[in-house]
Amino acid sequence: MIEYTHLKQFIRDIPDFPRPGILFRDITPLLSDQAALTAAIDALAGPFENDGIDLVAAVEARGFIFGSAVAQRIGAGFVPIRKRGKLPWQTARLSYDLEYGQDTIEVHRDAVGGGRRVLMIDDLLATGGTMVAACKLIESLGATITGLTFLVELSALAGRDLLQSYRIHSVIKY
Repeated sequence: MIEYTHLKQFIRDIPDFPRPGILFRDITPLLSDQAALTAAIDALAGPFENDGIDLVAAVEARGFIFGSAVAQRIGAGFVPIRKRGKLPWQTARLSYDLEYGQDTIEVHRDAVGGGRRVLMIDDLLATGGTMVAACKLIESLGATITGLTFLVELSALAGRDLLQSYRIHSVIKY
């Protein structure tokens, strides 16, 4: 069994990806190692196991990898938050600013009922913009965000500062 404190060894640094000057933290080695993946899921879910969470919500794509596994682990349902135009039913949507433009995320209107307790999850917390938008979107449907959980947090990018009104758990910090 791998302790979550040793998960950093399964994250590969790739310099200059996707463009020069960026250091990409690649989680693929962690995903391909069964013990590391199990430890990561346990570490993401652990602090929230007894919080009465109804749903786990994640933004595509890597958030889905961990979101459904954590939902299963804590006995909750899973809600996919997708890019605009990817969901087939009636959606709620929110547009938000990125460093280089704007993006829009959507969720099915009936996926999250009022009063539901939701854990938000993603693989990475960087600048925080996408997670802020995802939280606002889920809250607009009447749900309560019980916490945010991330596999990796890039502390220097200060995404946590935008999310300080929420309970935040990060497994690995750089």
